[in-house]
Amino acid sequence: MRNSTATHRPPGWVTSVKTGLRLLVHSNLFISLATVSVAVTTVLLADLPLEPLPLFIVFAATMFVYTVNRFTDLEEDERNVPQRAAFTRRYGTLWLAAGVGLYVAAVGIAVAVGVPGAVYMFLPLVVVLLYSVGGVKQLFLVKNLVVGFAWGAIPLGVGYYYGQLRSPAILFLFGYITIMITIAAVIFDVKDIEGDLAEGIPTVPNLFGPRWTRLLSLLATVAVAAAVIALVAGGAIAHEFLIVLAMNAYVCAYIPFATTDRGPLYYGFVVDGEHVFLAAVVAALEWLIW
Repeated sequence: MRNSTATHRPPGWVTSVKTGLRLLVHSNLFISLATVSVAVTTVLLADLPLEPLPLFIVFAATMFVYTVNRFTDLEEDERNVPQRAAFTRRYGTLWLAAGVGLYVAAVGIAVAVGVPGAVYMFLPLVVVLLYSVGGVKQLFLVKNLVVGFAWGAIPLGVGYYYGQLRSPAILFLFGYITIMITIAAVIFDVKDIEGDLAEGIPTVPNLFGPRWTRLLSLLATVAVAAAVIALVAGGAIAHEFLIVLAMNAYVCAYIPFATTDRGPLYYGFVVDGEHVFLAAVVAALEWLIW
C-alpha cells in the first residue's frame, strides 16, 4: 500500500518550478526585471528608441537597493518571510556583492559615456538611507509613498535620458506608476502584519485590518482607472494609454486573494509581476500594430 503522504506530493516539475521562482524572488532578480519592465513600458508608450544602457542602469540600481534592504530588514523578515531570511543568511553576501558590483559598473559606464544627469544615479543611495536607515517606516504611509515615488522616478529617469522629461507621456507614467506602486506597497503590508506589529511599524493592514485594506486598495485601483479614462477623454493623453488599464484589471484580480497566509511567491511573484505583465501587454500591442 502506498504511503498517503507520497500520493499528495506535488510532481517533480512543480517542485522545480517553485524552486526556480523562489530563487528569482529571493535573489531580487525578479523585482529587478519588474523595474526594467517599467522602463520598457515607458519607452514603448512614449515612442522612444529602446536602448540597452538605461535598462541596465535600472536593473543594477534595483539589485543594489533591494539587496541592501534584505540585510537591513533581516530581523523583520525572520518573522514575516522566514524562507527569504534564510536565503539572505546563506547567500546574501554573494548577491550583495553582485548588486554593489552592478551598481558601481552602471555609475561608471554612465559617467564614462556622458549620460545626461548621471549624478542622479546616486538617488538609490538616498532611497536606501531613507527606507532602511532613516526611520520612514515609523511614519504611517510614508514608507509606501517612498516606494511609490522611487518606482515613479523610473519614467522620469527614462524621460531625462531621452530628453523628453516634460512630455505628457512621461509625466502621466510618473503619476500612474507612483500611485499604482503605492497601492501595491500597501497590499504587501498584509503579509507583514506580525513583523510590523512587533517592530511598532504603523501600516494600513495593522490599523484597519486585511479586509479593509483589500477593499480600500480595490477602490483606489478603480479610481485610478477612472482617472486614466477621464484624462484620455479630455485629450490630456493619447488613447493608446488606455492599455495601462490592463494592469488595473490585473491588480483588481490579485487584491481579493492578498491574505496573511499567502507565501512569498504570491507577493514576490504575482503582486510584483504586475509591471512585467503590463510590459508584456504593451510589447504585444506594439508588435501587432507594427
